[in-house]
Amino acid sequence: MLIRNGTIYDAVHRDPYRADIRTADGKIAEIGPGLTPADGEEILEAEGLRVYPGLVDAHSHIGLDDYGIGQPGQDYNEYNDPVTPQLRAVDSFYPGDLAIPQALAAGVTTVCAGPGSSNVLGGTFLAVKLFGNCVDDMVIRQAAAMKCAFGENPKRCYASKGVAARMTVAAKLRETLFKAREYMQKLDAAGDDPSKRPGFDMKYEAMLPVLRGEIPLKAHAHRSDDICTAIRIAKEFGVKLTIEHCTEGHLIVDELVRAGYPVAVGPSLSSASKSELLYKTFETPGILAKAGLEVSIITDAPVIPQEYLPLCAGLAVKAGMDPFDALRAITINPAKHIGIEDRVGSLEVGKDADLVLAEGDIMDSATRVKAVLTDGVVRVSAGI
Repeated sequence: MLIRNGTIYDAVHRDPYRADIRTADGKIAEIGPGLTPADGEEILEAEGLRVYPGLVDAHSHIGLDDYGIGQPGQDYNEYNDPVTPQLRAVDSFYPGDLAIPQALAAGVTTVCAGPGSSNVLGGTFLAVKLFGNCVDDMVIRQAAAMKCAFGENPKRCYASKGVAARMTVAAKLRETLFKAREYMQKLDAAGDDPSKRPGFDMKYEAMLPVLRGEIPLKAHAHRSDDICTAIRIAKEFGVKLTIEHCTEGHLIVDELVRAGYPVAVGPSLSSASKSELLYKTFETPGILAKAGLEVSIITDAPVIPQEYLPLCAGLAVKAGMDPFDALRAITINPAKHIGIEDRVGSLEVGKDADLVLAEGDIMDSATRVKAVLTDGVVRVSAGI
């Protein structure tokens, strides 16, 4: 396919430019002005339209919280044990969730979806495209991060089971990391001798990718003290970390800059439903981006409906965020955040041909999306 005469917002260059985009075999094959159509090549005319990368949300529960079903349909929290790292989001993701086509129609093509924040350790998130009938055909990365949670949620959900203070939440996480590290050391020492291996433990097996630096801890942390605790534990064990929600991040900018971890800010388009959200503001992503941090904007869908991801970026701009930083916060930054920037998040040759064609600024609520492509195939078309 040849997409002609669009204005390209590629999330790489600050200034947009007019060019054509050629796709082949699901990838972006060529970008440049005045590309000559090949024989039999399908033409998609983008005159007067803006062309964006498919939008990416680094923190969602879409597909695990079935749209319109309510509590019986939720598959993103397990309440039998505060420590469940062995759970995998891929086993709960439902491609038939009606929220998925709504998100795709708004230009959201990729999300990182997974367990909620009821547990100290909740299980692995997956990175997934929002088109398909079977999750196995939609997955970009089956294990993108290991969810952990600090603050009010694990305290509330497990107060009757001995987790009633922030100290206990941190201790539960540390205990699991200590035991998993010991398990890993015994496995490594055993080598190829099965008689020396420790007894199989699914929880500790699930933590091995974290300890080996293959995936980060994805730390639910709103309050500044919880953010600092997450950083403290990550440094203590030498593991990777991403900070999720980061509601009070604007209050500890210097500490976050020194730590240097990626931050995902949101959901900001909702009321302060609990004490740790009192300082929630759309100013946070702009403040952190200006300080030099890699910032993603997230919906935590369905807390904010997934299709409103670009609106959240627009509200961050209204609150002072640089528009280019805001665009990157819903494209390339979240792709980096979840470790799939080689596939999605920007319009560059060799990447997946996930594109959004819009009549105006994608972050403006009045803008209509005219077409959405994933893997070079038009999935949504609105009269184009």
